[in-house]
Amino acid sequence: MSSPCHTSAVLVVFMALAVSVGAEQSKERSCDVIGDESSESKMERALLKKLEPLSQIRFKVTVEKGKTENYEYHFRVCREVNSTLHDYGGLVQTDRQNGKTTVIGRINETQVFNGSDWIMLIYKGGDSYGSHCSGEKRRAVIMISCKQGVTASSFTVISEEREKEQECFYLFEMDSSVACPAEDSHLSVGSILLITFASLIAVYIIGGFLYQRLVVGAKGMEQFPHFAFWQDLGNLVADGCDFVCRSKPRNAPAAYRGVGDDQLGEESEERDDHLLPM
Repeated sequence: MSSPCHTSAVLVVFMALAVSVGAEQSKERSCDVIGDESSESKMERALLKKLEPLSQIRFKVTVEKGKTENYEYHFRVCREVNSTLHDYGGLVQTDRQNGKTTVIGRINETQVFNGSDWIMLIYKGGDSYGSHCSGEKRRAVIMISCKQGVTASSFTVISEEREKEQECFYLFEMDSSVACPAEDSHLSVGSILLITFASLIAVYIIGGFLYQRLVVGAKGMEQFPHFAFWQDLGNLVADGCDFVCRSKPRNAPAAYRGVGDDQLGEESEERDDHLLPM
């Protein structure tokens, strides 16, 4: 009885180890900035975090130069192009004529820096050149330019500099909104104060209305908070406006007079005496 139990326990342990190893292998590697982890700056970590939304996108571009060169480039942002190879290849070149694959740059040798509206990502440690550039390792430079409203587009090959003795590189370009600077609030101090004041007024009116209606039991216009105060204030404002804006004295005589009134004098009290009977 002990032998089958022992065998089952071994199988369970083996399966657990296999699952853990498989999970570890399936976890994709990300960019590792050149140097010790402790030497990474806050700026570099912040830039890698900004680039994270692009990590699940695969980019591909084909370049043909006559009949001799026909290449296909595969690129991922801070991820391996082919994670099953475990070669850290972040940008890979494939010769479409013979199927040969060349790693241009690796994500475990990454450099990253930025400007006001661009981010430059550099993968070093690629496969070595043959007869070019003194046999040094290849390097990929990816310029990511700001373009609002676009997650990622226009991945293109700009040039390949391989005629120098050293510091050769492949230059790529793409557009993405992740390279754009954060938009600042355009609200002025006056706008903020106005919004705050309007919010307080709304709270006062709605809260006062509910209190008057539900607690006090007011009806009609009496539901308006402090209705008597605002009514008196309105009357005072109207009186003040009437006093300040009136252009004529209050006791001025009427401007209209009857036709010929200015020609009528005081009538004599004795003008009709001759009509009285004697």
